[in-house]
Amino acid sequence: MANWKAQRTLLIVGEGYHEEAFLNHVKQLYASRGCGLAVTIKNARGKGAMHVIDWTIKQIANAAYDTVAAMLDTDKDWSPKVAKQAKGKKIQVLASEPCFDAVMLRLLGVHAEDEAKVLKRMLAPYLDCEPTRRESYEKHFGKERLEAGRGKEPTIDALLKLFGA
Repeated sequence: MANWKAQRTLLIVGEGYHEEAFLNHVKQLYASRGCGLAVTIKNARGKGAMHVIDWTIKQIANAAYDTVAAMLDTDKDWSPKVAKQAKGKKIQVLASEPCFDAVMLRLLGVHAEDEAKVLKRMLAPYLDCEPTRRESYEKHFGKERLEAGRGKEPTIDALLKLFGA
């Protein structure tokens, strides 16, 4: 009989397609088959922090996970009320300050203080202008870069801890 290992289950909801692609990239790096962690990545399809938390709550109403997290931007309707709602449902918030593109640029050592659409354009060349493809994150966001960024990006540190890294 094969060795059976209990699996911990982890649900991470990304705010949109870019987060979903990045999270799938991180999953590939840190959650290999048979590692004891079953990771589900879902996409809330944008619409701001409140929508992401509401959408995540609907997901966990239908299925049980050991750990639940949501990666969302803080530039659109992020508030203490939304944070409290997430905490009440035991959803760990991976807050991208002020947005996902800013976090990614800072990991690359690029100054990232501008509005979201400008930051999106600045990040695009590092992702071969395809931010919705998991493979686009491989070149510039390997384990070394992610782990080096843990000290300056609490969101990346929290994300890697979810994977047991």
